[in-house]
Amino acid sequence: MKIDFHCHSYYSNDGISSPEELIKSALKKGLDGIALTDHNSSVGWKEADKAAKKLNAILIFGEEIKIKKGKKTVGEILGYFLKEEINPTGKTVEQVIEEIKRQGGIAIIAHPYHWRKSFKELDKYKNLVDGIEVFNARSQTKKGNQKSFIFAQKNNLAMTAGSDAHHCSEVGNAYLEADVKNLEELKDAILQKRVKIFGRQSSIFVQVFATIGRLLHFFWQPKP
Repeated sequence: MKIDFHCHSYYSNDGISSPEELIKSALKKGLDGIALTDHNSSVGWKEADKAAKKLNAILIFGEEIKIKKGKKTVGEILGYFLKEEINPTGKTVEQVIEEIKRQGGIAIIAHPYHWRKSFKELDKYKNLVDGIEVFNARSQTKKGNQKSFIFAQKNNLAMTAGSDAHHCSEVGNAYLEADVKNLEELKDAILQKRVKIFGRQSSIFVQVFATIGRLLHFFWQPKP
């Protein structure tokens, strides 16, 4: 099973493509599906679920949760295999991780060595999360991804990979592969570190998609 574990639709404030477009792109590139991880939102899950069933694709309900301390961003946690949206307002990193696990999900620190906004106090939370996103195709440099892999390996943490796509053309630039038959087995494979990581850096020009997405959202909001 090959899954891109980090995808944003137009239900993120900087995404452009529909959930269906993301899924179609994944299938076209030989993947089995995606994890939909919109920013602080589960609004796209219903639309994505409908598209995945129509296209016979794998879909993981996820969310990229931005956590703040006062006005400063601490970092972002990727929640996978979720059952309901997690609102991070007023919550600490510990509380967000606890909520993800309460839902039976997996908590992964997103792009800890982000080229502009790294995850603060990474060592403080390494024993609370399940793992680290060790390959992010757009938000981390090659060096940043290498540092993430080394950190995860050193601390015996699970590893994931994703394109961080904000446009369907980016889907599949990074993904993980596991020899499993269903989502429950996939979750176990991640936690037991029985997955393979694949990826290539996206072009610097993909950063333009997020800017376009923000402009589109300023004038138009997609309706679920």
